[in-house]
Amino acid sequence: MCYNQNMRQPYLWDYDIDDAQFQELLDGKKNIGRLDADWAALRLLEYAPYPEIVRLLGFRRLIANWPGWREHIRSNSRRRGLDFLAAWLPVHYPELV
Repeated sequence: MCYNQNMRQPYLWDYDIDDAQFQELLDGKKNIGRLDADWAALRLLEYAPYPEIVRLLGFRRLIANWPGWREHIRSNSRRRGLDFLAAWLPVHYPELV
């Protein structure tokens, strides 16, 4: 987590985007060129630690959008882990999704 508003998250190392701009992208309130909500979600899913993913996306949004995002995740281990979560969470904690 960034403590300074001007700092960037490690998963944004190659973009000049701060936390507030990233959140606006993720929430669909802003586009920056080709960068949009899906790009921001995929960036999170590819590079952010699991607690950060859940904090910024939430379980409901993650599970609802996982089928569309899945094919874009390059990491096999990330894809397998999120496949497990998408199958397990609705069965064991349906109130979260």
